Amino acid sequence: MTIRSLLAGAALAALTFGASQALAADAAPTKAVITHETLWMMKRVGSPVVSPDGKWVVYAVTEPSYETDKAVSDLWIMPADGSAPARRLTHTKAAEGDPAWSPDSRAIAFTAKREGDEAAQVYVLDLSGGGEAQPVTAVSTGATHPQWRPDGKAILFESSVYPGATTDEANKKIAAERKARKYNVRTYEHFPIRYWNEWLDDRQPTLMVQPLQAGASAHDILSGTKLARTEGFSGQEGETSVSLSPVWSPDGKEVVFIATTERWNAAGGHVGYRLYRMPADGSVEPIPAAEAKGEYDAPTFSPDGRSLYFTYAPQDGEVYHLGRLNRIAWTAPGTTLPTPSLITRDFDRETPRFAMTPDSKAIYLLVPDAGKEGLWRVPAEGGKPTAVIEPAVGGYTALQIPAKAAKAELIGSWGSSVNPSEIVRIDPVAKRHENLTRINSELASTIDWQAPRHFWFDSAKGRHIHNMIVLPPRFDPAKKYPLLVFIHGGAASNNPDQIGLRWNYHLLAAAGYVILMTDYTGSTSFGEKFAQAIKLDPLKTPGEEIDQAVDEAIKRYPFIDGKRMCAAGASYGGHLVNWIEATSTRYRCLVSHAGEVDLQTQWGESDGIYGREQTNGGPPWGDSKIWREQSPIAHAANWKTPMLLSIGERDYRVPLGNTLENWAVLQHQHVPSRLLVWPDAWHWITKPEDSRHFYAEVDAWLAKYLKN
Repeated sequence: MTIRSLLAGAALAALTFGASQALAADAAPTKAVITHETLWMMKRVGSPVVSPDGKWVVYAVTEPSYETDKAVSDLWIMPADGSAPARRLTHTKAAEGDPAWSPDSRAIAFTAKREGDEAAQVYVLDLSGGGEAQPVTAVSTGATHPQWRPDGKAILFESSVYPGATTDEANKKIAAERKARKYNVRTYEHFPIRYWNEWLDDRQPTLMVQPLQAGASAHDILSGTKLARTEGFSGQEGETSVSLSPVWSPDGKEVVFIATTERWNAAGGHVGYRLYRMPADGSVEPIPAAEAKGEYDAPTFSPDGRSLYFTYAPQDGEVYHLGRLNRIAWTAPGTTLPTPSLITRDFDRETPRFAMTPDSKAIYLLVPDAGKEGLWRVPAEGGKPTAVIEPAVGGYTALQIPAKAAKAELIGSWGSSVNPSEIVRIDPVAKRHENLTRINSELASTIDWQAPRHFWFDSAKGRHIHNMIVLPPRFDPAKKYPLLVFIHGGAASNNPDQIGLRWNYHLLAAAGYVILMTDYTGSTSFGEKFAQAIKLDPLKTPGEEIDQAVDEAIKRYPFIDGKRMCAAGASYGGHLVNWIEATSTRYRCLVSHAGEVDLQTQWGESDGIYGREQTNGGPPWGDSKIWREQSPIAHAANWKTPMLLSIGERDYRVPLGNTLENWAVLQHQHVPSRLLVWPDAWHWITKPEDSRHFYAEVDAWLAKYLKN
């Protein structure tokens, strides 16, 4: 409805009171049903990066496009108190990454691959003097994650180099030699050989320091060390990159980072990581800052420089451990560091994000719990965390506190499944937040969507199971709606009350379905033991709990039509959909993306295998019966439910082979089925037009079996 028609309605409403009531009802704007275009074209607001003095916030805004080369991502800046509108800092085709403030809050560094760059470089933008951003690195191997030295005179960054190449010229020479080869082959002597969506090569992460004096070049401080030359040296592997997670020491004389020398253990054991410290000039060999091997994350120094904080999870026979916040009292170079002490005591939740107050006396934590993510507080010397803000919907997904501000200023990101993420200023005393950005708020208010409804039930094994229900647009509780059971991946994950692109709850519901999501055994944010309980029971009990959740939802909500149901999921969710195919006939159809169907072949094909041995009770040739009993393909004689299969050809986490096995069984058993193979996709379908077509395929499949 246009503004003109609304004004006309208001004028007529003045004629009579009775007429005004009717016209007011007619003039009420009808909210829109969400479409793929609405979802995909929403601007995406990056996490805030706050200046050390607490006065400014820099963040990225992505303006998507269905034409991948026309998407735009630039940096914006605004006052942290919201006293003035945001302004755009960059206007380039190439996206900027990893923005970092200078210690004096006068400049920012970031990475970008701009015109003329063969690889991403570090750029510096002087906000006090104006002008364009200037490149400060020129390394052929590229630069990521820039960090200013505390005195502001040098920048630490990461790069990926060839073994033994300690200079840029050496790296250029090796790269040229390999490019000139007349043959093309990948050669390996160790596992792993692939990760997520790419074949691995022999390049490894390193640390470089770039002095900011004119004419200075970057110096590789790590590649020449004995540690970096050790077989199996590497950093932590994420979905798209390998990182050493480095930070400067408070005096700028040392660098702290996370690394392993056990990369080649991955085929038959844990890959143990350690926290290391080394001189920033590379003159002395790195030594462990924390002796215990395990999983480390987020090394962060307190503002007073006296303590190093980080999260740590041990590695043992369990399939999962909480990453708990720890502290080391920092000592001078060459001295022995004390044993780490646990900060988050008697707290059965993970603490993946945290920030310290400027006085170094308190730590604020973001804590996932049952689909939401709240703000908690703990004394810096340790204790049991206390809740500060437990949001009614959604939660906080980023948090920063400027180290040099006069008092604690909490800047973060907040969103939910019906509120696109925006940057907020958090008041822990008033227990609320105020938006600093409202980039998508107006658009979100025009969409017909509701926050999820939460409910719990006790499973047959006595476990307290959390669930969420998402309702369709134009919802009428007097009607009956088909049910789509959406199963999250992981299994060490959960269903967050947040907007997602890969599987969006409201987009799935848009055609008139109620969505049920269950946090089955193995899910995180419900305590350590709950996540560990999936060991030796990877599919059977989670599948039974999903079945019980369906029964509970039908009993609680009379608007659910229990005769028209479908189950869908991806990754571990796809595994469970395949298990449902093997063990149930209550669904009219199924949708499985990137799901394993044979535990044994998945073990052999995947980029990660030892964790599967832990879950299933040993290697496939051992005594454990789980490899056979909980493989859906072992029950293929029971398959009857029509299934839509989807797989990315570049998926090395749940490789193509498992989906082809699934397809072969469905066709052999004459089960109605449809196969989607995405040549350019990996574990997730991320290209815009591929994503749009994927949702169209799912919608058509659901309509065929749930509506016709």
